[in-house]
Amino acid sequence: MIITDTHTHLYSEAFDDDRKEAIEKAIDLGVKRFFIPAIDSTYTESMLKLEKDFPGHMYLMSGLHPTHVKENFEEELAHVEEMLETHSYYAVGEIGIDLYWEKKYLKEQQVAFKKQIQLAKRKNLPIVIHCRDAFDEVFEVLEEEKGGGLRGIFHCFTGTLEQAKKAISYNMKLGIGGVATFKNGKIDTFLDQIELKHIVLETDAPYLAPTPYRGKRNESAYIINVLEKLADIYGVPNEEIAEITTNNSKDVFGV
Repeated sequence: MIITDTHTHLYSEAFDDDRKEAIEKAIDLGVKRFFIPAIDSTYTESMLKLEKDFPGHMYLMSGLHPTHVKENFEEELAHVEEMLETHSYYAVGEIGIDLYWEKKYLKEQQVAFKKQIQLAKRKNLPIVIHCRDAFDEVFEVLEEEKGGGLRGIFHCFTGTLEQAKKAISYNMKLGIGGVATFKNGKIDTFLDQIELKHIVLETDAPYLAPTPYRGKRNESAYIINVLEKLADIYGVPNEEIAEITTNNSKDVFGV
């Protein structure tokens, strides 16, 4: 059984004391493929080190996270573009709009999101979308940019069934993680109405640990809990969830 974690921040400072052990624990459980989203230029070196230390397991993305879009965002976007020119990346992400933490830079977030989508299309790469309290704003940009090879993942999807269908209409898979295991997560009430071909698994480690680890540091190993929840929701064996979602991740990332 090969499991794919399509979104995990394994370079995070939260893993500084036991990164190797946490990754090996996940690999031993069948998590063989880890897709690593970017935040900003300050993490580039640690991401490259992660790839070097675990060859064949780590697949890097380049991008500017919306909560890190500030006055210097053009400079950060130039770094994203430079990295895409000089190294192998598998997606542009995570990118998008976040109005939960701060609304001050909404215009800059919209510009950065749009420019990175256009960059991904030029490079024939998928995008990985971060959307928090901003479905309308994200869909507005996707509507402008639809077609032309647009594809990717709506990371940490927590919207409604209607929003799920809309995301899928833009050629996006839904990234399902720990929230699906929460009592008040809500998405578990309608996920079985979404075909499995539209779903990929993720942890967003070290954030959003699934039940029973909620409130603790998340790890890629805990994707097993998400997988088991989806097996329960869809009424299929764990192995089938692993196989279908890994194949879906290959459709998105090309590897």
